[in-house]
Amino acid sequence: MTTVKIRPVKPTELDELWQIGFSHPDAEWLKWNGPYFHDTLPSQIVFNSLIGPHDWLTDQRNWVITVDEAIVGSVNYHFVDGDLERWLEVGILIFDDQHWGQHIGRQALSQWLDHLFNDVTALPHIGLTTWSGNQRMMHLATAIGLNLEGRIPQVRYWQGQYYDSVKYGILRSDWLNRRQ
Repeated sequence: MTTVKIRPVKPTELDELWQIGFSHPDAEWLKWNGPYFHDTLPSQIVFNSLIGPHDWLTDQRNWVITVDEAIVGSVNYHFVDGDLERWLEVGILIFDDQHWGQHIGRQALSQWLDHLFNDVTALPHIGLTTWSGNQRMMHLATAIGLNLEGRIPQVRYWQGQYYDSVKYGILRSDWLNRRQ
């Protein structure tokens, strides 16, 4: 039986994290994680000197997902409204598609929401946004108890086709009641 955990990354793991998650420009996860934004992966130098220390070590808005203590992905949060910090959304990445379909994401994202609601924020709501082309993420959101809160039709354009932006979320009170 595998053990799925989330935790802050250790400073000594930044090289490993970059290698596992961000060194492969053709990684399968890039095709599903908002590909319409055309984001590029950071170089190892940029990751280790800027992104890793700030986003992973100082702010800790990103944690790693481990399976039997090996890093396999990450969970994160950000504020949609910037410095106001009243509208929080989460995300999740499982880097290697060989780990997909094993309910790792279900366990990790549930642990992340527990952590955020219990230890990080007093906000009444946490959300997750994806796109209708990412059926796995939509299924994950509903599987852990997030509610479909909005669907904005045909606003994400990818590979010659329009997709919907899909919004999920849950109130603190509903999450805590589900987890008891």
